[in-house]
Amino acid sequence: MTSHQGSAGEQRQLRIILADDHRVVRRGLQMVLDAEPDFTVVDQAGDVDAVHSSVREHRPDVLVLDLNMPGGSVLDAIPRLRAESPATQIVVLTMETSPAAVRAVREAGALGFVLKDAADSELADAVRRVAAGERYLNRRMASKLIAERIRTEPSD
Repeated sequence: MTSHQGSAGEQRQLRIILADDHRVVRRGLQMVLDAEPDFTVVDQAGDVDAVHSSVREHRPDVLVLDLNMPGGSVLDAIPRLRAESPATQIVVLTMETSPAAVRAVREAGALGFVLKDAADSELADAVRRVAAGERYLNRRMASKLIAERIRTEPSD
């Protein structure tokens, strides 16, 4: 587990924006993150334009971003968000379980990939890891990627 130290050794709060087009999902995610003493949710957004505005205004440490939101392609938005706020790391939250989605998210510039049905148990760890510059991949998706690679690699 990574510790984020502020001045005088105190623990620094990780500033987070939650972006999902469903208010009830954002509320649930906020409850999960509010349980963590080192997290502060600074804003929420419900569409791609609002995400851009929020990131520009708040410059969060981590953006938790739904893969499917109104207002444009999230995959196209990720590189622009990274350019607007290079210190902001991105965790994509989705119900999409295809290895192609994982590859697309990684190529776009997000460090984290969490399935919505595992968010309650994985999101806090994913946020901490990406804030530290590490990659995070849902375990089920990591297994799928490994299995796909084994199937597609030429045998010896």
